[in-house]
Amino acid sequence: MAVKLDGLSPKELQALIDQAQSRMESARAAHIQSVKAKIDALLKSEGLQLSDIYAGRGGKRGKRRGAGVPKYRNPADPSQTWTGYGKRPMWFQQALKRSGVTEESLLITPSTPKKSPASKAARKQVTKKPPRKATK
Repeated sequence: MAVKLDGLSPKELQALIDQAQSRMESARAAHIQSVKAKIDALLKSEGLQLSDIYAGRGGKRGKRRGAGVPKYRNPADPSQTWTGYGKRPMWFQQALKRSGVTEESLLITPSTPKKSPASKAARKQVTKKPPRKATK
């Protein structure tokens, strides 16, 4: 199927492009459905599931394994905790608005202040070697 493009106007060319893209999308969708049907038939005939073949696939997607470990606790209501992931809860936002309250003060187990690392010179004692004597 050869289409002569030389005599087409820009508007006609754009219409042709749009038609071709639409046809391409529908052909791709049909191809995907065909391959999917073949895979499903093969798996069914062998008595397998997709998750048997590809570990981690074919199961539920997007689910976290657990709620996570709480990192912050509401001082007013200790039953309210937050892992530090996702949107900040209202109690956390309200607590930060109060004077003297910081994120660190809401931690369940406050971290110890980090010590500044010693300078390289202090860690590595530099010993100067005596200069070499020139030999003749």
